[in-house]
Amino acid sequence: MTIGHCLSVTIEDFLSAQARIIMQKKEFSTEFGGRTLTATFTDMADQTNGSVLVKYGESVILATAVMSKFEKTGSDYFPLTVDYEEKFYAVGRILGGRFVKREGKPSEEAVLSGRIIDRTIRPLFDQRIRREMQVVATVLSIDADNDPDILGVIGASLALGTSDIPWNGPASAIRLGITKGSDNIIINPTYAERENSALELLVCGKDGKVNMIESEAKEVSEETVEKALNLAMAELAKIQAWQNSIIKEIGKTKTEIAIPTLTEEMIGVFNQEIAPALDETIFAGPGSKLINELLEKWLAVFKEKYPETNSDLALQYFENKVDEYIHQEALNKDRRADGRQMDELRQISAEAGGISSIVHGVGLFYRGGTHILSFLTLSGPKDSQLVEGMEVQGKKYFMHHYNFPPFSTGETGKIGMTSRRSIGHGALAEKSLRAVLPPRETFPYTIRLVSEALASNGSTSMGSVCGSSLALMDGGVPISRPVAGIAVGLMSDEKDASRYKILTDIQGPEDHYGDMDFKVAGTEMGITGIQLDIKVDGIPVKILAEAMARAKKARLEILEVIKQAIPTPRTTLKDSAPVILMIKINPEKIGAVIGPGGKVIQKITVETGAEIEIEDDGSVTISGKKDAVAGARDAVEAITHEYKPGEKFQGVVTRLMDFGAFVRVGKGTDEGLVHISEMAPWRVDKVTDIVKIGDVVPVAVKEVDEKGRLNLSIKAADPNFAKKPTPGGAIL
Repeated sequence: MTIGHCLSVTIEDFLSAQARIIMQKKEFSTEFGGRTLTATFTDMADQTNGSVLVKYGESVILATAVMSKFEKTGSDYFPLTVDYEEKFYAVGRILGGRFVKREGKPSEEAVLSGRIIDRTIRPLFDQRIRREMQVVATVLSIDADNDPDILGVIGASLALGTSDIPWNGPASAIRLGITKGSDNIIINPTYAERENSALELLVCGKDGKVNMIESEAKEVSEETVEKALNLAMAELAKIQAWQNSIIKEIGKTKTEIAIPTLTEEMIGVFNQEIAPALDETIFAGPGSKLINELLEKWLAVFKEKYPETNSDLALQYFENKVDEYIHQEALNKDRRADGRQMDELRQISAEAGGISSIVHGVGLFYRGGTHILSFLTLSGPKDSQLVEGMEVQGKKYFMHHYNFPPFSTGETGKIGMTSRRSIGHGALAEKSLRAVLPPRETFPYTIRLVSEALASNGSTSMGSVCGSSLALMDGGVPISRPVAGIAVGLMSDEKDASRYKILTDIQGPEDHYGDMDFKVAGTEMGITGIQLDIKVDGIPVKILAEAMARAKKARLEILEVIKQAIPTPRTTLKDSAPVILMIKINPEKIGAVIGPGGKVIQKITVETGAEIEIEDDGSVTISGKKDAVAGARDAVEAITHEYKPGEKFQGVVTRLMDFGAFVRVGKGTDEGLVHISEMAPWRVDKVTDIVKIGDVVPVAVKEVDEKGRLNLSIKAADPNFAKKPTPGGAIL
């Protein structure tokens, strides 16, 4: 046997063995919203702790979960990272810029999808674990109907549930929609169905409880949302049962991770040195720094007495005791850190305008120690955002951006990169405001809002909604009505589910140590946006319904303050804002407006200073200063004018023929024929007796024939224009 033959056999054997390995897979399917949901477990990513392919329609994601073998030292938090990876090949297109075709930083949609997964799975881990965890959802394929974000949640749950990573899942996800004008709730609506949706509600949960919500609505009632949540729970129970059956069949034994704790001696030191001061420091009032000082004292005492022990344990114990004390005081005494009643708002104030005459709209909103300054900028369609992603392609005409500088919490830090949190808060405010914006047909502006969190003590995202409403109305944007938002919290007894307290307008300690951050935005007519984050396993729908009622009461109070600052949108835009005009032209005349190589439209832009955008359907948007817009409109209308019999113009003679003269009318290239018989109210022998090339002559439209050609008349426009020659040649 030759060496080549031996090598050939070896390669064949190797490939055959690999084929046999790859073919080993386990597949599970279930019905979900009228479509098949399939989970496939293979060894494609066999270096992970857990992985799964999840398919719904033709949308497919690969979810992987990996746990480090070692603890992350020096960390005072649970080190979980969740990434949602969009791959352009998933849509069968080559996307990206002209020179860079490789995927770059995550899109905003990818960041938001990753946050949905993170917020769903994070509460179900033991937060004392210090091994690094990473969950990655990679979109391998996406069809025209099925959003892969819910597959990301289910995939992450199955990857974790079947792995050896300790996790208290599974959790499931569902998207519900209600079409405008309908009461029917659609399970996992398609992208097309979501376009005309009065309610879009993404819900995640387990064991009949909700643990994550992301929603956009068109002023729907609290009762409608509650009905949708109950349906979601029924459907999620089916997916959870399916996941549990998979985990029971193929799930690995969970790794036992030892959780270090303080010794009895150490706890005794805490009880003696620190515990007696908890009450006066926690309840010292808004803005107090005593709790931080007490923590520093405890860490110093601990380091002095136990220098060989990781001080992270002391920090974690302190946090747990503060958490426990805040819960006990709320549950047993209806007591809050700043002394408010459970349903009491902090001091609210609102102001519209100010800062500068240059900016187009300003809103300043205070809610206790949370201060938001929102700015409005208006521009033409040219400044819309071009979005070219896996799920979304097109132009975006409304944007809300949120900034959270470190000084807002009295800290130092790096400014520059936009965090996932800032992207998420900005998107929440954006979707909450979208329901009240005027249609582009009547208000064709590109709208950008920027909310600056200047001081933070709870729910700056909902403060951004309020500040942005003020800025929109100050800028003269004709919104249907203002939007306000509020965060509602929860203190519950983990041993007795019947014991809980709902807290209106949560601030710092209640946000940090509480069980729920339930943000609800809306108008006086209904809800426009919801976001739920929790720190417990889940919240019953009953409690969320009570929280929505509490949020509505607070929302209406805030709206009254906003309306006192500015009752309705101003009737005119600021002088600094551009004027935008929309006109419609015959699509067949678009080429005439643009001109060869764009020369005509460029000339109009240079001469007037206006910006001109033309759509394929003949919609023309002109933006700029008032005089510039008027001049550009006149120029475009002159070029695209639809002529009617009887109209009169001044035209220029461009060509002479034996039978008449061609005259250019308007500012475009339109020419019409003045027949020799239409030059004067008498018989004309020669065209040159009346006109010559370059003459400016009055003309009237006599006829527009079936081919759109103009037949003009000089004598109909001005019968005295031509001078009749005498028999001797003199002109009378």
